[in-house]
Amino acid sequence: MFKIMIIEDDVVLKNEIAEELTRWGHNLHKINDLENIIEEFKSFTPQLVLLDINLPFYDGFHWCNEIRKISKVPIIFISSRNSNMDVIMGVNLGADDYIQKPFSIDVLVAKVNALLRRTYNFSESTSNIITHNEVTLDLSIATLTYKDNNIELSKNEFKILNILMNNKGKIVSRDKLMKKLWDSDWFVDDNTLTVNINRLRRRLKQIGLDNFIETKRGLGYIIM
Repeated sequence: MFKIMIIEDDVVLKNEIAEELTRWGHNLHKINDLENIIEEFKSFTPQLVLLDINLPFYDGFHWCNEIRKISKVPIIFISSRNSNMDVIMGVNLGADDYIQKPFSIDVLVAKVNALLRRTYNFSESTSNIITHNEVTLDLSIATLTYKDNNIELSKNEFKILNILMNNKGKIVSRDKLMKKLWDSDWFVDDNTLTVNINRLRRRLKQIGLDNFIETKRGLGYIIM
């Protein structure tokens, strides 16, 4: 079904994850050379990456940053590190989820399948274009255009704008956004959504959209 890369130092866990995901029909590639990850990434071209943080040579944050330089592939951190700072750093670097060890393999598989489903079949609109007040969101290439400026969006940035622009003039609750982005909000720190929104606002500001997304305190977000 999908090509999944595992970047994990624990051989037993790596094999267990690979075996279970293979049962679901996925094509698994286990990284063994943890010093030359990017070359294997380019060769395998995965559609999702499972990434540990505590790795030899360079940590998972480094490799997440390197992957994000060349790809928007979904990334899930799997780590025993559970501080809010670790989660926030992972999100800031472009990770899509953060699962703390130890975890149930069944839960991991469910999250992997949900993220793949959302990423490669996600669309809130039957049209490939959404426009609003000189702002155009191209769903086919995940690009936002305003006047003569355009930016290429990350997956989460794209999803947030897709949801808000499809509901323009209506308040979208934080709960709804979190469930759309991560399927369920029980494992996501509330700050994770705030980090994503703030990062998106900074990018929008760069092309002249200072107040495109408004906060309705205690209710959610809206595009007017």
